Amino acid sequence: MIDVTPRQPVSPILQPNHRTAWRIGTQPIAITAAVLVLLIGGVATIAVWRSYTGAPEKDRVVTARVNQARVAQASEQLVEKTKGLEETQQQSIDQLQLVQDQLQVMTRLLASQQAETRKLTDQVGSLTGALDNLRQSFASIPPEASQPEVRERPRTKASASIRKGRSKAVAQRKRGKTRG
Repeated sequence: MIDVTPRQPVSPILQPNHRTAWRIGTQPIAITAAVLVLLIGGVATIAVWRSYTGAPEKDRVVTARVNQARVAQASEQLVEKTKGLEETQQQSIDQLQLVQDQLQVMTRLLASQQAETRKLTDQVGSLTGALDNLRQSFASIPPEASQPEVRERPRTKASASIRKGRSKAVAQRKRGKTRG
């Protein structure tokens, strides 16, 4: 074989030496063994931690169920409150419509009363005018002609018989009261 001398120095790990060949082979095995020990230790640590603290998945499931129950309860409460608000709103609407109807009735009544008041005011005005005209006409009449003559009416037989019948009825009533 021909020996070739390298121009650059080669690292001792890559030298084809009998001792270095053993070094190259042992280092990767040691690194692999150390990594394996670390992995086994990590897995063991996680297993021990979970056994003492409990499985976090179970806690998550329980927490999720509790949250779902809370959400369901809150949504039921919201539905009940919403129904209550709807009922209250409907009652308010009904009351408002009733008040509006009463207001319309009162408005119509007020309008009719105002029309009646205007009508009566016009009538009072016309009567006042008529009274003023009568006063003026009486004021223009001379004082002698303004006194009316008092005439005596002649009594007729019919009126005398009516008076006679009344006096008999009164006398009979008086007699009935004294007997009873």
